[in-house]
Amino acid sequence: MRAVLMAGGSGTRLRPLTCDLPKPMVPVLNRPIAEHILNLLKRHHITEIIATLHYLPDVMRDYFQDGSDFGVQMTYAVEEDQPLGTAGCVKNVAELLDRTFLVISGDSITDFDLTAAIQFHHQRRSKATLILTRVPNPIDFGVVITDEKGHISRFLEKPSTSEIFSDTVNTGIYVLEPEVLDYLPANQETDFSKDLFPLLLEKGEPIYGYIAEGYWCDVGHLDAYRDAQYDGLYRKVKLDFGYGERSPGFWIGQNTHIDPTARIEPPVLIGSNCRIGSRVQIDAGTIIGDNVTIGADADLKRPIVWNGAIIGEEAHLRACVIARGTRVDRRAHILEGAVVGPLSTIGEEAQVSPSVRIWPSKRVEPGATLNINLIWGHAAQRNLFGQRGVSGLANIDITPEFAVKLGAAYGSTLKSGCHVAVSRDQRSISRMVSRSLIAGLMSVGINVQNLEATAIPLARLIVPTLSIAGGIHVRVHPDRPDYILIEFFDHKGINISKAP
Repeated sequence: MRAVLMAGGSGTRLRPLTCDLPKPMVPVLNRPIAEHILNLLKRHHITEIIATLHYLPDVMRDYFQDGSDFGVQMTYAVEEDQPLGTAGCVKNVAELLDRTFLVISGDSITDFDLTAAIQFHHQRRSKATLILTRVPNPIDFGVVITDEKGHISRFLEKPSTSEIFSDTVNTGIYVLEPEVLDYLPANQETDFSKDLFPLLLEKGEPIYGYIAEGYWCDVGHLDAYRDAQYDGLYRKVKLDFGYGERSPGFWIGQNTHIDPTARIEPPVLIGSNCRIGSRVQIDAGTIIGDNVTIGADADLKRPIVWNGAIIGEEAHLRACVIARGTRVDRRAHILEGAVVGPLSTIGEEAQVSPSVRIWPSKRVEPGATLNINLIWGHAAQRNLFGQRGVSGLANIDITPEFAVKLGAAYGSTLKSGCHVAVSRDQRSISRMVSRSLIAGLMSVGINVQNLEATAIPLARLIVPTLSIAGGIHVRVHPDRPDYILIEFFDHKGINISKAP
């Protein structure tokens, strides 16, 4: 029997982990999700696998190659021009599917009994059998309703709360007969749930749902990704670890050195060629990849650390994800739910706040506190106050929220009821920041004279002629087009915003 592994997804909701990886290649317990799927297929004697690829296809092809190292035979079909959808990508390889075959999504972790589902398919003489599972909250999935024999009578894709009529959902795993692909047009984007299955119902084809027992997690977003890791570590799902179990709940790879003074609370997984320093504290639920170095006195509470990361001395990691090749320097703190993209650097004593996401190859300066996602630009700065004024990356360092606080902070140094002039250049980003500054000023009782788009020499000239306490000018930084510069003036028009 052959299986089609749908592995073309870009995984936008998993970014920054998928900025340089297709979603099926994101590691769970130090192995790609796709490798866990291959192991599941092998357990059920399915060893001929066709992988449909679109986003970064070479990553999977280079890893699995012909599949012989993994005990399977791999064939690849790349959607070159545009994604063809879940059904369209399978239609694209129809010539390779001449008998009953299985389709499985490349972004799920499961241990379903596929053999039982295939037997159910044949017993019912079904043309298409959907493997279903029961979930407590089906709102994010395609809901399916069946009769007592398993015959499907109705579909509803991602229902609203008022539309939910069943707790059985589509898992993206199907057993199909090749003739159902005849209903699909060639080289067009089509979807199983939206196009093919409703059409089969309309045509009266036998289509069934098999409600499977066991574990299933759609790794579609970052919270689900962490849950799948922890569930695997706590053996809620049957997965192959790939490392020896040194003691109950403690898996460790080869050539890994752990200092005798390190304290480790199982369950914990530590990869190969790692170095764990003295007095390191590793709490239960921690997952550490291969070739990871952890400095002395580091404190790790349930982080997921990918291959090649370097964790400095006295660093604190809290239920975060540290991607490939990232460096976390001494005494840095990365808090719950934060995700640091590949090849990034977190400076000494910097702090990444809860749920903040950092895109690949970024740098957080020593001592900086990062409260917002770092997507554009190269670095997050510690100090925004410079020789010219307050400057930083537009919408990264200088956000509307920051500008409101800055305006309120400046206004609080002045007498209540006094007047401040606010001016800006003609850029839309400057208009946004100036309006936020005005909101902050007014929130602390300062009256504002909005000069709107005014050249900075003219603004400096006007300020002394007005009965005001000072002025603020917002413009794009003259040396950095991606930076915003905010300058403050006293009542004489003299710049007072230099760093202390």
